[in-house]
Amino acid sequence: MHYLRIPILRCMLLLLAGASLLTACGGNDMKQPTGGAAPAVTTDSTQFTTIQWLDSTSKDFGKIAEGTKLDVAFRFKNTGDKPLVISRVQPSCGCPIAEQSKEPVAPGAEGQVKATFNSEGRTGANHKTLFVYANTKGSQVSTLSFVVQVEKK
Repeated sequence: MHYLRIPILRCMLLLLAGASLLTACGGNDMKQPTGGAAPAVTTDSTQFTTIQWLDSTSKDFGKIAEGTKLDVAFRFKNTGDKPLVISRVQPSCGCPIAEQSKEPVAPGAEGQVKATFNSEGRTGANHKTLFVYANTKGSQVSTLSFVVQVEKK
């Protein structure tokens, strides 16, 4: 009889794995991205600079109607003496579409990281996180987040 348990266990594991893939882009995705190659951030500490986030790194947008596209922007200033290079902005989930400056940001200059969140089919509380990889002193990753409550149409 125990020979039947193994196929059943395998099926259960496959179902659990499939369910986790389907919900991977759910409303609460506060984990750092895993897998894939590490972003190309310089390891030459002589080229590191500092960044100051001019807005809060965590925003609450309150309530929006389902189907609304929410544009989010986080402003920053290069407070160091080297050009600031953002190598990548990685959403913790593929839901928000993120964009950043492709050109280095000069010392003293300002820039922004933008994201667009499409609320279609995402009713309820949505917690989204963006990881900004740059040549910054201390940590080369800044964490930005936003929360929005999507109300059904």
